[in-house]
Amino acid sequence: MRYLPHTAEDIDEMLAELGKARLDDLFEMIPENCRRRTELDLSPALTEWDLIERVDSLAATMATLPAYKLFMGAGSYAHFIPAAISYLLARSEFLTPYTPYQPEMAQGTLQGIYEYQTLTARLLGMEIANASLYDGASALAEALLMAMRITGRRHVAISALIHPLYHQVARTYLKPTGCRITLLPFDASGRTCIDLPADDDDLAAVALQSPNFFGCIEDLETWGEQVHASGALLIAAFSEPLAYGLFKSPGSQGADIACGEGQSLGIPRTFGGPGLGMFACKAKYVRNLPGRLVGETVDQAGNRGFVLTLATREQHIRRERATSNICTNNSFCALAAAIYMAALGRSGIRKLARLNYDKSEYLKKELAGAGFANFCAELQRLEELPEVQLLVGADHVDQLVEVPARVAVA
Repeated sequence: MRYLPHTAEDIDEMLAELGKARLDDLFEMIPENCRRRTELDLSPALTEWDLIERVDSLAATMATLPAYKLFMGAGSYAHFIPAAISYLLARSEFLTPYTPYQPEMAQGTLQGIYEYQTLTARLLGMEIANASLYDGASALAEALLMAMRITGRRHVAISALIHPLYHQVARTYLKPTGCRITLLPFDASGRTCIDLPADDDDLAAVALQSPNFFGCIEDLETWGEQVHASGALLIAAFSEPLAYGLFKSPGSQGADIACGEGQSLGIPRTFGGPGLGMFACKAKYVRNLPGRLVGETVDQAGNRGFVLTLATREQHIRRERATSNICTNNSFCALAAAIYMAALGRSGIRKLARLNYDKSEYLKKELAGAGFANFCAELQRLEELPEVQLLVGADHVDQLVEVPARVAVA
């Protein structure tokens, strides 16, 4: 027996409210070549036992990758995961947590998230961190929306050297808002050109990634001075949080919001997800923070306890007052990251970051010796590209210049 809560009349009424003629119109933003045009060839329903047997048989036939190393992960890599993380995550207290809406039943879940928030804030050099978002791309999009809420402005500038997939997600998020988007170009050094629009009273935020998609370090401090002088916020994105074990944190360089992907902190790739959207900001912006936030308190007996705070039920029900449409978080992945950061500690993260840096330098030199193009020479070729800056309105946001999908090896 199928359970379909919406009648045909209900569906027609909802479509009319949205200005759509049919259900397929809800997916019109998905490119044609990404849509399935035929029905799924599904077998008849199976019992639970037959289904398990079927899945096991399929798993046994899956091909595995040959013994090659892949270096095109663009922020998603097969990092080493300490055995302690897998062991602790497998405990039933974490695998079967109760909803944190009822804190008396979920103190362990809430404390795990609280510890993650603390460690994230320290790593990124910020004052406040939320309970996590879905991934680095959604974190950047939420940061841009947050900046527009704070400043009341409708123009954002995004570096062309931010992860190209983050660009696409941010563009999808921002399209319905009617905001303007400027794509900031880069120069032959592999860094974003420091050239903000003059006398722009509508600029809400500038978003940079450091290390950027080319692996170069942006001058966030200089950027911060210009951005703040215009009354806008500086957003520092990242695709590799371990970089901050070696380089200065975003918060120490004047960033107002830091956001990015935390997959490398003890989370396997698992064929592309789930990931971990890390998000932190200055304390004065906490009431505009998207998603969940866990706070520390005391009960009637004076015992330490944890609760969801600030982002209360209107975050999920009274949506006109919500800071975002994010009503959950990747708490299991966040817990993995918390265990990872706590296990390594400050000195361990620094040593690991240095180890990664040294090994990548060794790889770079070996690749160069094997005949790969020099990074500087590759960037000189990029100078031949047309200008990659374009102001875009809501009606023609698809005209945004795509970020060059180019990997350069020094």
